[in-house]
Amino acid sequence: MAHLSAFERPILLQKLSSEHYDLVIIGGGITGAGIALDAASRGLKTALVEKYDFASGTSSRSTKLVHGGLRYLKQFEVALVREVGHERAIVHELAPHLVIPEKMLLPIVEGGTFGKFLTSIGLMVYDVLAGVEKPDQREMLTKEETLEHEPLLQYAPLKGGGLYAEYRTDDARLTIEVMKTAARFGADSINYVEAVEFEYDKEGMVCGIVCKDELGGKKFSIKADYVVSAAGPWVDDLRQINHSMNEKHLFLSKGVHIVVPHHQFPVQQSVYFDVPDGRMIFAIPRGKVTYIGTTDTEYKGDVDHIVANKEDVDYLLKAIAHTFPQIKLESSDVVSSWAGVRPLIHEEGKSASEISRKDEIFESSTGLISIAGGKLTGYRKMSEKIVDLVVKRRYKNDGIKPPVCRTEHLDLCGGEALPNSKAVKKYIKKTYKKIENGGLTKHDAWYLVSNYGTQSETIVKRFFEFRPLHL
Repeated sequence: MAHLSAFERPILLQKLSSEHYDLVIIGGGITGAGIALDAASRGLKTALVEKYDFASGTSSRSTKLVHGGLRYLKQFEVALVREVGHERAIVHELAPHLVIPEKMLLPIVEGGTFGKFLTSIGLMVYDVLAGVEKPDQREMLTKEETLEHEPLLQYAPLKGGGLYAEYRTDDARLTIEVMKTAARFGADSINYVEAVEFEYDKEGMVCGIVCKDELGGKKFSIKADYVVSAAGPWVDDLRQINHSMNEKHLFLSKGVHIVVPHHQFPVQQSVYFDVPDGRMIFAIPRGKVTYIGTTDTEYKGDVDHIVANKEDVDYLLKAIAHTFPQIKLESSDVVSSWAGVRPLIHEEGKSASEISRKDEIFESSTGLISIAGGKLTGYRKMSEKIVDLVVKRRYKNDGIKPPVCRTEHLDLCGGEALPNSKAVKKYIKKTYKKIENGGLTKHDAWYLVSNYGTQSETIVKRFFEFRPLHL
């Protein structure tokens, strides 16, 4: 078993520079972490490098939903809806404490994207394609019922609404738990190590990477039979270093979310609503805040420094004012924001909102494998496609049947012994009984379990071990 520990960084750096790996992965987001888990669990000796913090790029800048792809029905991407819906159900089973079912309200308004009939049909098709279980299947609401769920819609030209299933998560935490699970199977992963060059064998095939330790400043090489780039927005940068750019390239779509105090935008539940330009926006309450997003515009700036600008904020504030005219928000009310880019596959003549979210694999003549596109929800399937490709190459001439993907049945760290949402709720109560004598609250118990699952037990144990030091 490998270890994800800063205390063992020198040992890990030495190991990475001295051993030969079957596979080295560039990129420590959800896709890279998923590939590491899939590869290591199939028995491949696996390494992963990330130039910043794990999940510091696109994988921590999402809407925090493992969603089933309802928006893709508008683009008639039936296969994509089916795949992400199926994958959403799997991820929920693997980490039910971290991927939590939540009802989303879809208001039906005069002049909106769909009328009541088409919305009902669309949500029913969504339930079928995404494999939504009966208790979570769509429920159509009258205007009065919709207002009971969300009174703030009283000033919208409301005709009714629909409730449908989504799953809430912490995207960065999900990435970390996938990475930790990969470590259990022996994957060596390290952050603040940047891949700066590729190494080639006598036949001109990629046989490793040259890295720079961002903390120590030294360069070193990692030798591997196969190299995969799962670097998200930086995929094309690495393809240029590899001299393997072609007519296929990325389209970077900027997505911005803003956060306001909940008392200033007190939605009772998550809402997915129309805006005048034809897009749809989420408003999601979480604790003392409400966050709103996302934008979808072409980005050509510095990928290492993506920020929300005034235009982004104004767009989201106008979107709120359009559906919730009584909510008077100004830019000064925004307490925080986050911005990231989606590494989509360029499609000539299409805008950011129109481009497909499907993933695509690029293979260079030198053997570099790159993957881009896709969604947070589909990380496991994307990983499976990559590792299938690697093992097919690896065992091509050996007469050995390649090992198959196992990740559909591998619980993520913290999800062990938590088969479903009901078990999670019981575990939260159990945790609260353990911590209430320490002055902690039910909210604290919920926070611990919804982030760490069964790993909460270790945290609680250490809390009581060290608590006397602070008295």
